Amino acid sequence: MTHRVEIDIGGRPLILETGQLAQQANGSAYVRFGDTVVLVTACAQTEPREGLDFFPLTCDYREYQYAAGRIPGGFFKREGRPSEKEIVTSRLIDRPLRPLFRDGFRNETQVIALVLSADADNDPDVLSVVGASAALSWSDIPFERTVAAVRVGLVDGRLVANPTYEEQKVSLLNIVVAGTSEAIVMVEAGAREVAEETIVDALQFGYEQIRKIIAGIQQIREQLKAQKWPVTPPSVDQELYRQIESQYRERLTETSNTEVHKKKESYRLVEALKKELVASIPEEQEERRQEAARYFEMLREALFREQVLKQRRRPDGRAFDQVRPITCAVGLLPRVHGSALFTRGETQALVTVTLGTKEDVQRLDMLAEEDAKKRFMLHYNFPPFSVGEVKFLRGPGRREIGHGALAERALSALMPDGEGFPYTVRVVSDILESNGSSSMATVCGGSLALMDAGVPMGAAVGGVAMGLVVGENGERAILTDIAGAEDHYGDMDFKVAGTRRGITALQMDIKTTGIAPALMAEALAQAKKGRLEILDRMEATLATPRAALSPYAPRIFTLTIPKDKIGELIGPGGKMIRSIIEATGVKIDVMDDGKVHVFAVDEPSAAKAMQMIQDVTATAEVGKVYLGKVVRLVDFGAFVEIFPGTDGLLHISEIAEQRIRDVRDELKEGDQVMVKVLSVEGNKIRLSRKAVLREQREKQRRTTS
Repeated sequence: MTHRVEIDIGGRPLILETGQLAQQANGSAYVRFGDTVVLVTACAQTEPREGLDFFPLTCDYREYQYAAGRIPGGFFKREGRPSEKEIVTSRLIDRPLRPLFRDGFRNETQVIALVLSADADNDPDVLSVVGASAALSWSDIPFERTVAAVRVGLVDGRLVANPTYEEQKVSLLNIVVAGTSEAIVMVEAGAREVAEETIVDALQFGYEQIRKIIAGIQQIREQLKAQKWPVTPPSVDQELYRQIESQYRERLTETSNTEVHKKKESYRLVEALKKELVASIPEEQEERRQEAARYFEMLREALFREQVLKQRRRPDGRAFDQVRPITCAVGLLPRVHGSALFTRGETQALVTVTLGTKEDVQRLDMLAEEDAKKRFMLHYNFPPFSVGEVKFLRGPGRREIGHGALAERALSALMPDGEGFPYTVRVVSDILESNGSSSMATVCGGSLALMDAGVPMGAAVGGVAMGLVVGENGERAILTDIAGAEDHYGDMDFKVAGTRRGITALQMDIKTTGIAPALMAEALAQAKKGRLEILDRMEATLATPRAALSPYAPRIFTLTIPKDKIGELIGPGGKMIRSIIEATGVKIDVMDDGKVHVFAVDEPSAAKAMQMIQDVTATAEVGKVYLGKVVRLVDFGAFVEIFPGTDGLLHISEIAEQRIRDVRDELKEGDQVMVKVLSVEGNKIRLSRKAVLREQREKQRRTTS
């Protein structure tokens, strides 16, 4: 039996269905908005995985090219490894779901979202979050609370729910909000320097749409009456816990104090205490050893929360709104186009910028746009040495791609357009040291490196990670610039990036059941104070973009040619433009409006290429004299090339002042001759050597007299 519900979102129907597709999954949801359709399934193993201290949830989002009526490229003609968009969307689905499963559930669970149909208007990412929540809610998997998501845009001064792709292009805000019927659990946003008050309004607007979607999901849930699997929360042996607390409380408090010990030293001391505890239990009591290790971690968290909420003190001694010490440096690497080193506490990012040509753009195979190109990209690397570990170096993982996407979004709002700065720009952030907030260090370092490279950014961009600790009795603490332990044991990770004028990127994840918009407004206000302080430090190092590019960066020279000459410049099969590139070593980009960009590493190469372009595309002017080359002789005259690829007819009567019987008596192929343009009719050019000779003789006569 099929169950269906329609929900009005922004004046358009959001359709949710179940009961027809993927019936062997624990739960499935068919989601349609416009002509975009997503199928989301949820499956879980019936038995928990032994020995896990975390919930093994996997979320996968895939876009099929057939959804947009296309066949994949490449040799195999089928979808390959997931794209960056698919990975980022997989994370978008995972983040609001994970905190809402029942405590103690350790069964391997997988959510798969498949895009089955894609129109040119509606993004399937938020539909996938809605579908994932619906599939889990309608299943027997112990998913605790129903969640929903909506995208909010700011178009022409009004907030829009689930804006189309075209509306997103002009929107000042692109924010995805996810929440339960009680509170917001996730935020992901990009913005064009939007004020904090506008962000809060958008969150409230989105929250209203979320509650409507949740009501629709719950309507079908009540019809299905699915019985959730029972989950037994992990029990606590209070006597053993009290023993561990009595024995290790004082020492654990001292070793966790990062005001005294650096992160690595503190971690080593804490691990030594943990090993001491485990070693005190006989080897044959393996379960009790594991239990003791779990209680040790519980005690660490309890001590952290007690310190923050009751003692009102952070592990490193900072005030709640205090930023760690910051140092900045630019221009460190001699041959790169731009570089910066940003250090905040024990987090350090080395960020570099490379300027390329339009040939270096990233070509994307997207459902929304068939021939999409990306001219600004940011890549984030997190090598194991940044946290003192030994691991294999592999390709970027989901976390690295997600952090890079966040930093890229934060900086892209201030990047110049392709008309004013026709470079492809690649930013690479290598995290050299990490103790929290490395993605925001990437934003800060990226902004400095771009300015060091001479990229004309609109303003400097800074970022800060905020934290939240909430007590059982409602007491709370908002923390600015959280370190690793505060991120691990806290209840919220809220990253805010922006300029002095406003916010350019947001990302919030919550580990509790949610956060009210009013509390987010308070966190945003505290984040602004921290962001402005960080910008002060950055601008003291480099306040504006450098006036000149690096001497090793490609130079761009622009000239304009007649539109009807574009074909001549390119030549048959690209022959002409290739010959110029090979002769000069430059790169050439020809625009449809006749603008030609020449990319060169030095001015002489560019000058030579531009002269060759002008020669190829020049137009013969009547009355002007040119130095031409005889390319062909005929009985009635000669054809003379006055520009590369442009010939004119030098009639036999115009070769000499006297009458000649045979052209070959005066000229031979390869001769260089001065000729004057008599007339231009379409592609036909009439030339005269006789007129030039007569003018030369007359000039000589006037000189001698």
